[in-house]
Amino acid sequence: MEWAGAPPLLAGRDLTAGGTWLALDGRRRFGVITNFRGGEGPAAAPSRGTLIPRFLAGELSPAAFLGALVPEAARYAGFSLLLGDEHSLGYYCNRDSAPPRLLLPGIYGLSNATLDTPWPKLVQSRARLGALVAAPALAPEQLLGVIADRTRAADAELPDTGVGLELERRLSSAFIVGADYGTRSSTALVLDADGAGAVLERSYAADGSPTGSRRFALEAPWR
Repeated sequence: MEWAGAPPLLAGRDLTAGGTWLALDGRRRFGVITNFRGGEGPAAAPSRGTLIPRFLAGELSPAAFLGALVPEAARYAGFSLLLGDEHSLGYYCNRDSAPPRLLLPGIYGLSNATLDTPWPKLVQSRARLGALVAAPALAPEQLLGVIADRTRAADAELPDTGVGLELERRLSSAFIVGADYGTRSSTALVLDADGAGAVLERSYAADGSPTGSRRFALEAPWR
């Protein structure tokens, strides 16, 4: 898929604003962005989905790009952004007072809040991911299984993000079913140390029923 000024990307595209929430380029640099639940964004805010193509169109490292983003970050609605290359993985949230940081090797979880905010679905999914990563091999299908969980949290475990109890209940599962808001696609990306791997995406209707899947094989570029 083509973006102005960016190399060809393997990515989904927001058909309204033209950006993306996950993208990977030919060098296996990648970006992931999530919205931040709660609070209103600034008026006429630019699309958060343009940040990943901007990173992939340039030569800056994740740390350098995120550092340069900080002075303009308040222009955007709330987001958490992960940017990675073969050397590092950077994280920044524009609704957190903490500066951008590089992540050490480990198991992390990100939903619509800051990194590792202990919402029940994040805690459970992160634990399942840790078990999968500890196994000898990891397939994209296994990762999609983690985020296909439709179990809702008990009311006593729900966060209060200002959206009301009924919506908190619906949003408490990793896989969300809803006509107005819900899971429409799930994507798993697996890369080995050489950059080889696979991408698997599954699409869903508003009632949660699957509507199709696509797989992309990735050859190793890091030699």
